[in-house]
Amino acid sequence: MKARLNLSTKPLETHRRFLAAAGAIGVVAGLFFLGLGWHVYSVRRADAALREQVDKIRLEMVTLEQQRGDLEQFFNQPANAELHERSAFLNTLIDEQSLNWTQMFMDLEKILPAGVRVVSIQPKHEKGLVEVKLVLGATNDEAKLKFMNALEKSSSFTHVVLVNEKISTPSAGNTDRVDFELTAVYSRT
Repeated sequence: MKARLNLSTKPLETHRRFLAAAGAIGVVAGLFFLGLGWHVYSVRRADAALREQVDKIRLEMVTLEQQRGDLEQFFNQPANAELHERSAFLNTLIDEQSLNWTQMFMDLEKILPAGVRVVSIQPKHEKGLVEVKLVLGATNDEAKLKFMNALEKSSSFTHVVLVNEKISTPSAGNTDRVDFELTAVYSRT
């Protein structure tokens, strides 16, 4: 019969706890690695779809740029350029006639105080807006200030700018003491 003797100075230790903990940590790390790998795979797949969509859009942009170049070349031909100038002229005429004079006068009538009269109105179309140059006469400064305040509070007239003001003595045919000129942007909403 054989007897096992431990002749070492330190008794034999088992590393079971260390191996079990290391194994558990390894399993958790493996699961984390698999989850991270799945995440990278799904991000790359989504990125591939995005790249494909961007490539389609770029291809579409190239074809549209080619079409635009062809159209510019077509419209720059002398016969077509003349037609373009004529249509631009007709569009400005249509824009000028699209101003609703009746509505503008009704809006002015609502805010025009006693003692102020309209001498002239000159509309000017710029970038889709109607800039109106008004020349007015007032019997006194108080009437002029009432009109200016009412015009600034109006929703139809914006960007009111006083351009010129002249104080004069009333004559037989003209009772205005203050003649003034202003510009405003008219927009009927």
